[in-house]
Amino acid sequence: MGQLIKLEDYISRYQRDVFHYPGQYIRLKQENWKKMIQMWETRISEPEEEDTEEPEQKFPFINFKQFFNRRKEIDVEEAETSQLPKTKEELKQQFLDMLFPFQLNWASSTISEMSFLDKSYQENLTLKYFMQRFPDTFLFMYHPIFQLKNASVDADIIMITPVSIEIIQLLERPSDQHFIAEDGRTWFVEENNVRKKIISPMISIRRTEKIVKSILAVNSLNIPVNNVVLSRTNHIQFYLEPYQTSFVGKDQHEQWLQEKRNFVSPLKHNQLKVAEALLSFSDTVAVNRPEWNQQDKEEF
Repeated sequence: MGQLIKLEDYISRYQRDVFHYPGQYIRLKQENWKKMIQMWETRISEPEEEDTEEPEQKFPFINFKQFFNRRKEIDVEEAETSQLPKTKEELKQQFLDMLFPFQLNWASSTISEMSFLDKSYQENLTLKYFMQRFPDTFLFMYHPIFQLKNASVDADIIMITPVSIEIIQLLERPSDQHFIAEDGRTWFVEENNVRKKIISPMISIRRTEKIVKSILAVNSLNIPVNNVVLSRTNHIQFYLEPYQTSFVGKDQHEQWLQEKRNFVSPLKHNQLKVAEALLSFSDTVAVNRPEWNQQDKEEF
């Protein structure tokens, strides 16, 4: 599971200590997965009771409150039971879906502060794709907003791996359309032999790339920066890819994804330094938690 270290301009606990939370997340996830699969294997091997009133076996969720350390209140309601998955793949997907709300919580709150999360993110399939289909050591900044010289600049998706940064622009349209890459400021989208101009995704990617490289330079950090135009649903027709840029259409998507999923590496110190630098330039809008405001009043 990728880690969501920054979501737009929401506050993130990774901003408070990026050298602590990624490792803590991986450890807690592994511990809870081990508990969950042991419980599932025990239940799946038990013989079914003959005169049960329940047509389906019920399977308890693991308690994830430890993810929140000292927090006593959880923003996401936890279900106590769920239908027993029949296969390990079903169990794994249930586990990932169960973790997703907590990822959103970590990406929109700290112990003392919180941002008002748009509830649509809870069902955002694109965000789930990046969170659920990439390794734990891949750190994602999902459309962060950078604060540069008193100006806010929206950025593309930034994926920080242990060995590189990939800036991703996602293009998705109905599957009967396909993209035609051009060198200038416009691309074409074609359907039924009819072409329409669209703004080149490279404009946004280059803007994000420039911001990322300038932040790295200011902090004397070295890491390769690559660009990806990604479409899981459409073909991308092109003659030549720009330098350090990959066009990944639906024909190349599965291979590209598997290469990422098969990448094995622990978190790297340089990777975390890069994440820290990028987070330090990220815009944040947050307020104190109500319980902290009440505590302040009582102390005053």
